[in-house]
Amino acid sequence: MPIEETTYDFLQDLIEKQKWDKVAELLSELHTADIAEIINTSPSNIHKTLFNILPQEAKPDVLAELEHIAEADIIESLTNGELSDIVEEMSPDDAADIIAELTDKRSEEILNLMEHEESKEVRRLLTYKDDTAGGIMTTDVVAMQENQTVQEAINELAYIDEEEPFFFAYIVDKQHKLIGYLDIWELIRTKDRQQKLINVAHTDITSVDVDTDQEEVARQFSKYDLKTIPVVDKDNHLVGRITADDVMDVIEEEASEDIFMLAGSHDDEIESVSPFTSCRLRLPWLFLTLAGGFVTSFLLNKFNILVTGSAMALVAFVPIILGMGGNTGLQASTLVVRSIALGRFKNKNIYKHIQKEILTGIMMGLICGLIIAAWAYFIIGNSPAAINTYKLAGVVGIALCSAMIFATLFGSIVPIVLDKFNIDPAIASGPFISSANDISALLIYFGVTASLLRMIL
Repeated sequence: MPIEETTYDFLQDLIEKQKWDKVAELLSELHTADIAEIINTSPSNIHKTLFNILPQEAKPDVLAELEHIAEADIIESLTNGELSDIVEEMSPDDAADIIAELTDKRSEEILNLMEHEESKEVRRLLTYKDDTAGGIMTTDVVAMQENQTVQEAINELAYIDEEEPFFFAYIVDKQHKLIGYLDIWELIRTKDRQQKLINVAHTDITSVDVDTDQEEVARQFSKYDLKTIPVVDKDNHLVGRITADDVMDVIEEEASEDIFMLAGSHDDEIESVSPFTSCRLRLPWLFLTLAGGFVTSFLLNKFNILVTGSAMALVAFVPIILGMGGNTGLQASTLVVRSIALGRFKNKNIYKHIQKEILTGIMMGLICGLIIAAWAYFIIGNSPAAINTYKLAGVVGIALCSAMIFATLFGSIVPIVLDKFNIDPAIASGPFISSANDISALLIYFGVTASLLRMIL
């Protein structure tokens, strides 16, 4: 069960008083994930101490659960021999994640100190990109030959040395190519145990290639309600499996990344306590917004030069035009980004979605345009210097309608284009889209006003 708040506070109090014997006693009773939480939330200068007082058998699981800063502190404090002993006890995928954080020289030294078989598995995993199926899979799989009998398979299960639980036995041919799977529960309940595995195996198997993006892997898990999924190479050889806990980590990682992009920051900021780090991560996006502000201020200055006399009333509606254009574009881009993340966009769906967004933009633009035109008529009509009140209100209404239609289209298309170029479309929902929509909305307002100015004066 999760650590209770009172236990957590009591532990923190013991840590502050440096009562390490009592801390060690309490930590030994906790789940490894809770121990990792205690270390993650403790000051950096005691990460090493907390890790050292843990039971040896708990260290591999705790190290695998730690966040980046605490993990780096502890890895730096360990000798190569200590670290190699710990990663040897980890599952291959967790061991590869740890070793990938090291320098090339130290990682090679650690791998050389490990047992040959464990080292070989980790080296193979390190060849895959972090954000692919190969990068998040484990090579611990239960694979059985197609010509084995059910009884032989059941007997073999008793001697399989796997620390992680497994739910399926994958059936392979002589070349180790994946041809099917069997639920372990189905296997032990099969009455005719002299049947060949190929005769009772499910051959309609869902698998992913080693180079499949981790987001696509997560979608497959969600779509087919999977507990685990086999990973194959380009020749369909079984090379590993991905379990639900790995996918949960992927979902959390991708969601955090997208949320921070929406705000114009980076998920590294979660773990950082330094204001300088936060400043470094946020400033580039703020510079983008500032640059957009330079453009809008330049255009607004030109707009003020253009409009004079009673037409100056139009300047009062610039904030509304900018705000509505920005929000409309952000709504459209957020919808598209989420749809891309869920894998709902195919070629035909893209065109249908853009058509829908255009119609939606037109409807919203017309409704809001009429409302603001009425409000503009009310505001301008009460100004003693106002002339051509209807036409001035019409300019505001047409400008807002046009700006909203364009913002909807722009907000829909940009994420799709970015995705086609393998750029994270979440970028389109942050400061980039806001600045672009501000500029486009002002240009539209400027253009409509310039075009109709002669008519209204």
